[in-house]
Parts: sequence; C-alpha cells; structure tokens
Amino acid sequence: MKKSHLVPDVVFEISWEVCNKVGGIYTVLSTHAQVLQQCVKEKLVFIGPDLNKAEVNPLFIEDKCLWREWVVSAAKEGLSVRVGRWNIPGNPYVILIDFASFYSQKNDIYAWAWEHFRVDSLHAYGDYDEASMFSWASAVIAESFYRHFYAGKGKRVIYHAHEWMACLGALYIRSHVPEIATVFTTHATSIGRSIAGNGKPLYEYLWAYNGSQMAEELNMQSKHSVERQTAHNVDCFTTVSEVTAHECEELLDKRPDAILMNGFEMDFVPQAHDFTLRRSKARKRIFEVANALTGTDYPEDTLIVSTSGRYEFRNKGIDLFLESMIRMLYNSRPGRQILALIQVPGWVACPRQDLVDRLSVREHYVTPLSDPVITHWLHNAGEDRVLNRLHNAGVKNNADDRVHIIFVPCYLNGQDGVFQTNYYDLLIGEDLAAYPSYYEPWGYTPLEAAAFHIPCVTTSLSGFGRWASALVPSVCKLEDGVEVIPRTDYNADEVIDQLSEVILRFSEMSVKDITKVRQKASRLAAKAQWKYFISYYMQAYDMALNNSLAR
Repeated sequence: MKKSHLVPDVVFEISWEVCNKVGGIYTVLSTHAQVLQQCVKEKLVFIGPDLNKAEVNPLFIEDKCLWREWVVSAAKEGLSVRVGRWNIPGNPYVILIDFASFYSQKNDIYAWAWEHFRVDSLHAYGDYDEASMFSWASAVIAESFYRHFYAGKGKRVIYHAHEWMACLGALYIRSHVPEIATVFTTHATSIGRSIAGNGKPLYEYLWAYNGSQMAEELNMQSKHSVERQTAHNVDCFTTVSEVTAHECEELLDKRPDAILMNGFEMDFVPQAHDFTLRRSKARKRIFEVANALTGTDYPEDTLIVSTSGRYEFRNKGIDLFLESMIRMLYNSRPGRQILALIQVPGWVACPRQDLVDRLSVREHYVTPLSDPVITHWLHNAGEDRVLNRLHNAGVKNNADDRVHIIFVPCYLNGQDGVFQTNYYDLLIGEDLAAYPSYYEPWGYTPLEAAAFHIPCVTTSLSGFGRWASALVPSVCKLEDGVEVIPRTDYNADEVIDQLSEVILRFSEMSVKDITKVRQKASRLAAKAQWKYFISYYMQAYDMALNNSLAR
C-alpha cells in the first residue's frame, strides 16, 4: 500500500557545478532553484566546491553573518566553508567547501568505501580523487549542518547528489546519517558516455554490454564503480530521460526509480521590445566579428546557424554538423548566405590579438585575417579535431563562398576577449541551431535554443528529442519548431544529408513562415518549464523519504 505523500523540510543539493558554471548540470540547478524553493518547507541548501578562493566569484554572494555559530563550530571540527547566496534567480542558500584537507585521509576514505559498499577506487586517476574528496567533504558538512540545526527534531531531510562526482557523499550519508534520505541523479552514466565517445556502437548492442567489463576495458573502473554502487544503495535513484534510464538498466544493472526531466525557466528569455533590441545587438556583434575575421560583408538576411555544448566531437554531433556545413559549402544550390558558428569551448590559449585589434577600431574590412576560421588561438591547434577538419576540407571563408564556418572555441561568459558577450546574449541573435547528437541524455542546448525562439534540429537519440517527438502527433519537423532526425549507430551519412536539407529548407522559407516556426519553437519550450517538471522531483523526494523511513 502506498505510504503517505511526504514533503521534505530541508533539501541539500550537491554538485560540482554549484556556483561553478561548467555545463548542463549548472543549468539544471540554477534554473530550478527558485521553483524548488517554493516546494521545500524550510530550506533548500546547495553545496558546491570552493574553487579559486583568491578570485572573486560573481556567482557567489558571501554572507559572513549567516549561520555564524555553525560556521565557527564547523571550523573547530576542521571544516572550511564559506556560506551565502547563489547569485541566480531565487538567491538560494549555498555552502562552498574547501576540501583540500581531506586529501590526507584519502586512503582511509577509499578503504572505507570498499569495505562498506565495495566501491573500487584502486584504479583512480585524473579527476576521480578531486571529485571524491569534494563529495566526501560535502557529506561531512551536511552531517554537521544537520546535527547542529535539525537532529532529534523530526525533520524530513533530503540529500540529493548529482552525477558520479557527488556519489561518495551519498554513500557516506547512507551509512553515517541514515535518518537523512538519499537521492542520486545520474545525468549521463560515465561508462555509457565513454563507450559512445570511444566510437563503439552503444545502442544496438546495449543489451549485450556488461558495464563493469566495459569499465575495465576503457579504464573507467573507479568512476563506474562508485556510480553503480550508489545507484544500488540510495533511497531513490533517478536519471533525466527514458534514453538514459534504459542505459542505466543495462550498464549499472539498476532501473532508475524515477525520471527527472530537465526543465527551463522562461524568465531567462527577454520579452517584447527588449527581445528585439537584444536580438539586433547580438546579430550586429556576430557580423562585426565575422567581418573582422573574414573580410566579408554579410547581408542582414544572412542565415546564422550554430551548434554548441560540451566538446565531445562524436557524442554531441559536432562531427556531423561540420560535415553538413562542408557539404553545403560545395553545394551549387542557390540561396541565402549562411554563417555557421561552432560554439564549443576548446583549449584556448588567448583571443586572437589581430582580431581584437580590428574589433577595437570598429572599421569595415574587405581583407581576411590569416586562418579566418577561428576566433581564438588554441594550445593544441595541431590536434584540435574541429580545426583540423576545417583545414583538411579547405575551408577558407572566401568572400564568394556561400557558406562560412567559424570556430568559436571560447566559453561565452562575457569575458572571452572577442565577443565579450555571454552565451544567451549571443544565442538570441541566431536563426537556427543544430545538435545532431549521438549521445545526449537530455539536451539542454536545443531546449535553450527553442526557448529563445530559435528553431532547432536534434536527434532521436537525445532525451529532449524524444520528449519533443512525444508532443507532436506525427513526425517532429522544423515546422513544429524542432526537427528530430532519426539517428542510429550506423546512419551518420544519412543524418548529414538530412541536416543539410533541413538547413536549406529553412533558408528558403518566407519571413512569414519563419516567424511561425519561431513562435512554435518558443511554445514547445514553454511546455518544459520547471513549474511542470518540478513535480517529478517531489515524487522522487516522497519515494526517498518513505524508503528511508522503512529503513
């Protein structure tokens, strides 16, 4: 019989991306915070890493008066924290942790994890140690906070760990503070991402893969181990889409208890006249940079197409986007000028000084710079896959080329030295976005694009793509705001052709039809607002609280 519906009094949300803008999980947490605050009875407290303490973090507003007695007490316990507010809508509470002192306990921590939960840290390398010390420290901090404020008061408390980087802490809580209910969300399994990223067919043979065996083959034992064991030992195991739920079932040997789809908040999107002004400003800046780089004059009706996201060349479909643009470059079919932007953060050395100098003068240029396909110099230019493909394909961005392709390898945070604009303030000026992903558990980039009235293309292997397809009675086409291209392990060439055709089809639409498509994209994104999706979190918390009571 179903137990009573339980609502948490306190929720701890733990992630490496709290006050640390790295990727999609930052967007998950920062956009749902305000809505989740309204659902939690007393407090929503985020816990994240305190990185680069010597520098000012604009995302963190420190409050030295907040929880002063506990902070002093925690310091006496050897716990170094800073507390305050996260500078996002809702300004939720946040605790940032300096976890360096825990490295001296690393061997004992790993021994404990093996003895109690059979977590294999023996093969740890790279970021595993850093993530594990942060994760362990987060749990110790949460325990200290709980015992100081809530122990013995009958409060319902949730410890919500995001991704494998927070797993070890969830196991600590399960063992040391069993009265706190634990939730673990994997946004993408470490081994699934690795299989796909190593060029192996993930989907057709998913049923035949043994996660632990593949982890050994791909040298992923420790990350896979902590993720797998956490999935089996928390009060509620969750993921973000049905695509990843199936992956978890096969590779982690555990079907998630709940699916927490990723939503978005429409208050990130400018409205009415402000939207028009920002879109015009963004287009002007894109054309300024492109002109200074290539020496080409871009008509106002130039079709600006983009892809963006984490630099996973195959997983995110960057390879197919590139090939599609290159094929279109050599396609004789007439049409509008196309400017393709590959907005994927690489290993940037510095902004191009020749480009910066041109932009500072604000003139109109008719001659290109050397290598007019990239905005920032890279440390690893000789090995960079995007740059190499552009060079090998002979992309020159000549004035008479119908398609120009520009690699923007910087993180668009307003301080990149070239655009000096954040991602959303550049996205708003674009016309079409394409994400032909192979491995995409959810897909924030297409959702964000649609929210900003940018029609987009994604694939049937993305969680967002499948969600969008479920809302459309027939096949999800660009005329619906989002085109979902069928993708399998082996049909890359077909996807390239279909993507090219979609872009050309869009470039030939009338202004009236494009306006309709833009409106439909925005309406579809509005259905993914957190006010609709937050109920899945509350259901997961209810399950976790009931299961913890049963324990």
